[in-house]
Amino acid sequence: MSSFGSEKVLPYNQKEHKGIQVRRMFDAIAGKYDLLNHTLSFGFDKGWRRKGIAFLRPFAPKQILDIATGTGDLAISMQRTLAADRIIGADISEGMMQVGREKVAKAGLQSHIFFEQQDCTALTYEENSFDAVTAAFGVRNFEHIEQGLSEMYRVLKPGGHLMILELSMPEHFPMKQLYSIYSKVVIPYIGRFISKEKEAYSYLPASIKVVPQGKVMEDLLSRVGFKEAKARTFTFGICSLYTGSK
Repeated sequence: MSSFGSEKVLPYNQKEHKGIQVRRMFDAIAGKYDLLNHTLSFGFDKGWRRKGIAFLRPFAPKQILDIATGTGDLAISMQRTLAADRIIGADISEGMMQVGREKVAKAGLQSHIFFEQQDCTALTYEENSFDAVTAAFGVRNFEHIEQGLSEMYRVLKPGGHLMILELSMPEHFPMKQLYSIYSKVVIPYIGRFISKEKEAYSYLPASIKVVPQGKVMEDLLSRVGFKEAKARTFTFGICSLYTGSK
């Protein structure tokens, strides 16, 4: 399996496995995560999720696995739009999923959305189990990205579809320069102010900077088996949508 820059970017130290550190970090910021997400993206994250869901709508998936589900924003939005029979939100952080369970109960969707703690690089599900597999803003946190994507491919049914949303670095002037300043200065400052978790919001921009994107991610998806792997960007390249099929 190949190694990528974002796999080497760690929240706390170089001594523990990334998965352990990511779980601890997200458990620590779970209560503030949604507020920070919407604040730091100026609310654009909601529109990005809608565009990702729009890709899936023509295929009407009934069994969906949402990897790195966090507090369940994508799972809830998918259920409201796609009316799936079952969505499993899988995440390494129990703290994040507990927030998600409360949101799902408040929305009255607990008969369709379920949360399960999973290691994304070693899922416990049978192969060919889901009509769609999704991930929003979580791939950069994988300890082994290619292994995580291979697992997503494994559990997807033949004819099923992949939809990944991930933050990315703009490539063109002046957005490239502006976003660089924003990610280095503003994101860590606001993150520390709201969450009191300094490391998490220094880790975030560092991981975005080095996660595979564009053609590199397309090639990676193709290598693990996905057909019709495609990348497109939104909001001047700040967010990327990756899609494929099995």
